[in-house]
Amino acid sequence: MTAKEWKESNPELAKKGNIRDYTDLLHLVILNNLQNTSAELIEDGLSQRERLIRLNKSTKRQMKSLQNSKSMKDLELLQKQVKEESKLISNK
Repeated sequence: MTAKEWKESNPELAKKGNIRDYTDLLHLVILNNLQNTSAELIEDGLSQRERLIRLNKSTKRQMKSLQNSKSMKDLELLQKQVKEESKLISNK
């Protein structure tokens, strides 16, 4: 889903933020990786079509690899703990 498609599908949420504000950690990690990879592919002179093909393949590989990885689970747990601590601090 593109950012534009998300905004059209979620107009109320789009008023408060963007798609990154409402996605999970796994997708944020993959998005960050894809942005870096895309920049490298542009630097290497690949066409938009070839970049899209490679980025789609990379996305699928990363989803398979990261979805059930211990590192990803650890990051998600850490994220949850940080959110809980932030709530406690803001309630004081």
